[in-house]
Amino acid sequence: MQTGIDRARLELAARGTLRVGLNLSNFLLINRGTPPGVHQGIVPDLAQALASELGVDLQFVPYASPGLLGDAVDQDQWDVAFMADEPARAKTVAFSPAYLEIQASYLVPAGSPLVAVEHVDRPGVRIAAMASGAYTLYLQRTLVHAELVLTGTIDESFEAFATQGLEALSGLRTRLIADQAKLPGSTVLPGGFTSVRQAIGCSRRLSAAPTYLADFAERMRSGGAVAAAIERHRVIGVTVAAPTEAG
Repeated sequence: MQTGIDRARLELAARGTLRVGLNLSNFLLINRGTPPGVHQGIVPDLAQALASELGVDLQFVPYASPGLLGDAVDQDQWDVAFMADEPARAKTVAFSPAYLEIQASYLVPAGSPLVAVEHVDRPGVRIAAMASGAYTLYLQRTLVHAELVLTGTIDESFEAFATQGLEALSGLRTRLIADQAKLPGSTVLPGGFTSVRQAIGCSRRLSAAPTYLADFAERMRSGGAVAAAIERHRVIGVTVAAPTEAG
């Protein structure tokens, strides 16, 4: 009789290899500066734990942006992806409960009248944002007055903010702090406009895998594996996700 993990293994790695999609732009979860083809960090650690539990080989499938990763869900390019749980992607991706959270906020230039995140959504405010980022998708759903200036990469977002005189730069707090050092007098606003919740996803076409991955993610979160990975890689700006509320 097949168990849940047996059914999940058949759906995710029938050929004996688990293909894990990686969003290389998420520098907090995937370490930069490693040799070509070598992937280290919180997500690679959790992916290795998942492949080991399933008893299969591991293959990383890297993508330059979260949009490219998410768009490939039904193209048979990856079996599992570690990515932000975002409603815009939930139509095609079955997400586990979040295992980790990253706060998103704004960087504003010197002398800005914007002193709190709730002040940013105003007429005339232009916000640099990386297209397809989870925090950008959130802003696209929730902003009423401010205008988003979309770019292809995080670096391009900063460049647009700095050279075009935009009123705010959106991003993950850790990256904004690094960008602040490049722009004298700029300020990272306190608090955040959202927390990006990182989860494990697979295609909604699968039946057994989503339940298994939900259980795996929760065990990694509650059992200390996520906290240990954060500590091991000395990542600042991320926290273990709060428990998902029942119902």
